[in-house]
Amino acid sequence: MKNITVLGSTGSIGTQALQIAENDENINICSLAAKSNVKLLSQQIRKFKPNIACIADKEKYSELVLETKDLSTKIVCGEEGIIEAASEKQSDSVLNSVVGIAGLVPTICAIKEKKRLLLANKESLVCAGKIVMQLARDNGVSIIPVDSEHSAIFQCINGEKKEKLQRIILTASGGPFYGKKRQELLDKTKSDALKHPNWDMGAKITIDSATLMNKGLEIIEACHLFDVEIDKITPVIHRQSIIHSMVEFCDGSIIAQLGSPDMRLPISYAINYPERKKSIANRADIFKIPALTFDTPDFDTFKCLNLAISAYKKGGVCPAALNGANEAAVDLFLHDKIKFLDIADLVEEALKNFDGGNDVALNEVFDADKKARNIVYEKGLSLC
Repeated sequence: MKNITVLGSTGSIGTQALQIAENDENINICSLAAKSNVKLLSQQIRKFKPNIACIADKEKYSELVLETKDLSTKIVCGEEGIIEAASEKQSDSVLNSVVGIAGLVPTICAIKEKKRLLLANKESLVCAGKIVMQLARDNGVSIIPVDSEHSAIFQCINGEKKEKLQRIILTASGGPFYGKKRQELLDKTKSDALKHPNWDMGAKITIDSATLMNKGLEIIEACHLFDVEIDKITPVIHRQSIIHSMVEFCDGSIIAQLGSPDMRLPISYAINYPERKKSIANRADIFKIPALTFDTPDFDTFKCLNLAISAYKKGGVCPAALNGANEAAVDLFLHDKIKFLDIADLVEEALKNFDGGNDVALNEVFDADKKARNIVYEKGLSLC
């Protein structure tokens, strides 16, 4: 029996993880946490009967209590509640699919409780990669990646010697604006940016895909997860989203992981690792797959990719500032306060206020995040 906690249970990754659990009698859901979707969370509580359920939005706490008053599940709220859900004693694995830096504290909490971490919250490693990875080593905790690209890399290097790795080839769909130049993006709307060609994802990550910031964040995440230098990671546009990433070895061999663009594949792999089990994910029919193409990203038009690489190379709090600035800029865009191209411009402007460095403390990470957000909100709202 696999005893699992799902953080971010009402989001895209969380709901798909629960689909997997619903179809596997050997998976027991011990605790759930969601941001604010009381209706869906209450349905999940009734179906899976977890020991603990958390609603992060404290204003929704009473509503969730009322919706589940006939059940034995303990209802908690806020950051303290998320920590309690992540620490649930019966659970042996924590799937962290919380969006943004809000997932960092639960990541650290799960590791300290020696839970196996199934990580879909890339921001934990973007903002505090050295801290998180060292903590995992100190506690003997395995971190199994859930992002499709990092799951692919994880599978490709399984059983291989690290010193034989030549480079990681990190694939990207290119998002809805692939092939367009900056002038063509001037009037692109939220509706345009949310039309991802292949993946069904939450709004924030879909916008990140459109700006290519998501690929920049994934490059930083890969550096920490696989302990490689950033110069050994090559981003490549692969429009079909069939090859989820590749690894090139010293002898010139390239190993790739292929599959349909269905997140239930890497989620299932993470939950069941080191086993492989039959998945409910859609199968890729090799006779129907179109020609597979590869292209170099347009670093000039989609400058978020370069901003991410630069922030990682500067080090210190710069990656945390990058992430905080981006979260704020995407929030403004989704609320129709700024234009699409303003996202990268605001992130770039915010990063000018941060110096690089070496190791940082956790409080410095959160301070940088807050400062970067404030800069973006102040400058962004002035554009309205």
